[in-house]
Amino acid sequence: MNRKHRKKRKLHQQKFLPLDEEEKAPEQEKTPPAKEQPVKDATKYQDNLKLPAKPTIINNILIANKQHPLPQSYAPGESKEARAAFEAMRTEALKAKIDLTAFSTYRDFARQKVLYDGYVAKDGQQAADRYSARPGYSEHQTGLAFDIGETGQEQHWASATFGDTKGGKWLMENAHRYGFILRYPQGAEKITGYMHESWHYRYVGKEVAADIYAKGVTLEEYLDVH
Repeated sequence: MNRKHRKKRKLHQQKFLPLDEEEKAPEQEKTPPAKEQPVKDATKYQDNLKLPAKPTIINNILIANKQHPLPQSYAPGESKEARAAFEAMRTEALKAKIDLTAFSTYRDFARQKVLYDGYVAKDGQQAADRYSARPGYSEHQTGLAFDIGETGQEQHWASATFGDTKGGKWLMENAHRYGFILRYPQGAEKITGYMHESWHYRYVGKEVAADIYAKGVTLEEYLDVH
């Protein structure tokens, strides 16, 4: 057989290599998989993190969590825009015979310290850190956080059971239409830093709230700081 025929036969044989052999061939060229980055646990406070001179604002949205504290002197009071939005939402809820009330909104640094220290004395710091912010880290200091309940249903205020009530369910379905988001959803503690709070809503404005609601994400995920 001449050289030309031998070459043609060799190419013919390579063309019909078994499938498993063809799959094995490129293995030497594969690059090793990238190492997975450890998932940040947002429930933990950063060591030696000092309170800043200014609050953290991302895409015109103020964020306060265990990684983004507020200045001790930051004291804007309750947001008038958030209060107006809440009152409009309450008016709408009344049509469904639901009387919403905001039983806790703005808290300054000193008030948060009193509350937090009391929770630590009662339950210990590790437990308190799951449901209460340290002073300087609370959303309530922004004036944009509203703890919401239903008048006449005080037994469900600041309780996981509020989410199962008529008022709690109405809020879940409608709060975004007025610019509020459920700040600490079920199953997102590692992202938001806090256990689920069915009563804690945060005002972010109608457009952002609608976007967050449609995407089904937390504020941290929306701002890409998780």
